[in-house]
Amino acid sequence: MAAAARDPLSAAGLDEADEAVRGTCEDASVCKRFAVSVGYWKDPYIQYFVRQAKERKAPEINRGYYARVHGVSYLIKAFLKKTECNCQIVNLGAGMDTLFWRLKDENLLPRKYFEVDFPMIVARKIHNIKSKPPLSKPIMESHSGDSLLIDSHSLDSSRYSIVGADLRFSSDLEEKLKKHNLDIHLPTLLVAECVLVYMTPQQSANLLKWAASTFPVAMFINYEQVNMMDRFGQIMIENLQRRQCNLAGVEVCRSLESQRERLLLNGWETARAIDMMKVYSFLPQADVKRIEGLEFLDEKELFEQLMQHYCICWASKDSSNLGNVLQHLGGLANITF
Repeated sequence: MAAAARDPLSAAGLDEADEAVRGTCEDASVCKRFAVSVGYWKDPYIQYFVRQAKERKAPEINRGYYARVHGVSYLIKAFLKKTECNCQIVNLGAGMDTLFWRLKDENLLPRKYFEVDFPMIVARKIHNIKSKPPLSKPIMESHSGDSLLIDSHSLDSSRYSIVGADLRFSSDLEEKLKKHNLDIHLPTLLVAECVLVYMTPQQSANLLKWAASTFPVAMFINYEQVNMMDRFGQIMIENLQRRQCNLAGVEVCRSLESQRERLLLNGWETARAIDMMKVYSFLPQADVKRIEGLEFLDEKELFEQLMQHYCICWASKDSSNLGNVLQHLGGLANITF
């Protein structure tokens, strides 16, 4: 995950808030591993990063992660195919995400793949990579040139880098990425999943402005909460607050329109947003039928409410008219995944 609010909190209070946000990384990874173990999708790498859940996860949670993984993946692969992989990906608040390894298996690696997260999370991920050959071997196989650079808080190969940084400070972020050979002239895809919501609106605006002003050709994918001002949204907020997890940026999650507006106000030329219930309805129906047969879902209304409180937003900036990347994607709400 990425960041929590920094303003008038004491140093101790800030660290406590950040610790709660870091905890969401573990929660999400455990949920993904459980859904994979039940058969919702294939991910042979998640097992190397996180323990198996001690208890079953509710079917509506598993289906929600299924839609999230497939919806975000669809947009990423569309960008990769449109650019013929002549691009770079920057995964912001990547946590224990396994996308690099899965893209390599599908022969869809970009020119370079970057991950950014809190230094503490990065250190843990690097430790797992170093100690587990199924993770380290694909990095070595894709590496060329000089020796691979690795220390406790960063890893840099020719195709994959992990950087420990605080996303609330974009100048520090840019400096660290450039040390790992970020190329601002390459078409760039930035991905943030449940990241911006843990930053204040000003901090997320600064990050979005930095991305829009840095890369001439770029796409930004954001997955996070939406419709948070209704009663169901308030219950979600209260549940997180009980775990000392503050949604510092929740006011931007009022509606699909407020999500779009944030992107457009911070330098992005086009922006779309759809809720996850709509995404779920666009997924290949044969596979949806398969996963719906994995577990009985008793609480269909709860599932729909949950899905209506998350969304995928995507925005583009394309000053060189790179094959109209987002025109290709702009019809997403009208086409089948």
